[in-house]
Amino acid sequence: MRDPGIVAGDDRPGQEGDRVVGSDRVLVVLKELAGHPGGVGLDELTRLVGSPKPTVHRALRSLRRARLAAQDARGHYLLGDEFLRLAFAHHEARPEHVRLQPVLEALAARFGETTHYAVLDGREVVYRAKVDPPSGAAVLTSTIGRRNPAHSTGVGKLLLAHRLTTPDAVAAWVGGRSLERRTERTRSTLAELQAELAAVWRRGYALDDEENEAGVACLALPVYALAPGTPSGALSVSALTYRTPLATLVEAVDEIRGVLGRLGESG
Repeated sequence: MRDPGIVAGDDRPGQEGDRVVGSDRVLVVLKELAGHPGGVGLDELTRLVGSPKPTVHRALRSLRRARLAAQDARGHYLLGDEFLRLAFAHHEARPEHVRLQPVLEALAARFGETTHYAVLDGREVVYRAKVDPPSGAAVLTSTIGRRNPAHSTGVGKLLLAHRLTTPDAVAAWVGGRSLERRTERTRSTLAELQAELAAVWRRGYALDDEENEAGVACLALPVYALAPGTPSGALSVSALTYRTPLATLVEAVDEIRGVLGRLGESG
């Protein structure tokens, strides 16, 4: 698929109309490779990124020289070991991730559900840490690095509420765009999102009542891992509703806050 960060008419450096040019071309190819862990052929990759085959081949050659891409025995291209080394080393060195890990583990063990740490990136959230319950029960399919729309997730709504503190700010953020309706419960209109973020601000936590994925609910709280006053991200306890109803998480919100409070004590 074409990189969602490269749009027609974008006037950022490296753009000429709707053509990807310069170093951006290499980055688009790199990001496309990330979506094909089993490898992808040159012809298919050319079609996906929408550039001429010689252009894509030159980008791949640059990536291979840097060991950020590799070619397997079938001639398919995939991310190189050097890219994976850099990504994992960087992820493990993030201070908020390292400090938050014991909290995520404690909450996953307490509720027998999955815990996440996520940050806001534009209109999406990115999951930077995940801990599954230790019991071996059914777990969520979420992965570190995955993105979801901010407006339909508990972590996203929590972080948006801290950034968009007035109805006008919410309206400007929506900007006339349509909000993806992930499930029948998604708050997908401006009025619904304004009301939801106001409620999050009042109570200090956010809820996802099967709004991003049917059968999955979560409660999210802010994480102040880097500086007081401004959340570095949000923590969520994400539960399969058939075994942990959302009401159970709401009843335990003070307990969850108490466990999260240990982060400040350890810092």
